[in-house]
Amino acid sequence: MIKPIVSVKDFSLTIGDKQIVEQLDFEVFPGEVFAFLGANGSGKTSTIRSLLGIYEASTGKLLINGKKLSPEIAGMVGYLPEERGLYTRAKVIDAMTYFGELKGMDRDDARDEAMAFLKRVELEDKANVKIKKLSGGQQQKVQLGVAVMGEPKLLILDEPTKGLDPVNRKLLLDIVDELQEKGVAVIYITHLMEEVERLADRLLILKDGKARAYGTVAAVKKEFKSKSIEDIFVSIYKEKSTEVAHG
Repeated sequence: MIKPIVSVKDFSLTIGDKQIVEQLDFEVFPGEVFAFLGANGSGKTSTIRSLLGIYEASTGKLLINGKKLSPEIAGMVGYLPEERGLYTRAKVIDAMTYFGELKGMDRDDARDEAMAFLKRVELEDKANVKIKKLSGGQQQKVQLGVAVMGEPKLLILDEPTKGLDPVNRKLLLDIVDELQEKGVAVIYITHLMEEVERLADRLLILKDGKARAYGTVAAVKKEFKSKSIEDIFVSIYKEKSTEVAHG
């Protein structure tokens, strides 16, 4: 039986007097794209931050490869946060090589892998250009390259196509396909439901910190008697919440 690479059990998170996430359970398996969905403020980012050890869970367990995230296993995780952040004064190749070394790669191997990625995304001519000179879309491709350095087993992508034109959006989605074929588990956070339809094997929809839909794309559609994930998402969010909404 295939073991999950991510296991979240009975996870709740309270910050101050506000309950952010309540009794959340899900798993992510190698070689699948897991769409993690919800409106802003639903608890998605807080869950990811808890998985990565930035927040401490109030209850429950969040495990990667059966363990809490630690420096020993951090190298197996690639993360593209929604708030992008690179050393803009550094040259592209230097920044990518540096992050590869942080993940435990040999410097020459990191540089070779960085160049191979830049070639793949048609940025090899920008290798020695400072990041601040790149367009937003080009910087985003570099940040994706940083996330996939060192062949991670788990890749977390938060709004990865935001701001990309259709050509670069397709390129990124193709790269996700390639990684999935290599057995990488991908947690994919997006507001674009056509990307979910295109990529996802399974999904979870969060609302008010609770799972409102969870399972394979086909099973969720069957449960909600709908052919569209977008319609399901909208129907969940149109329901009156039983709790007072906090901003």
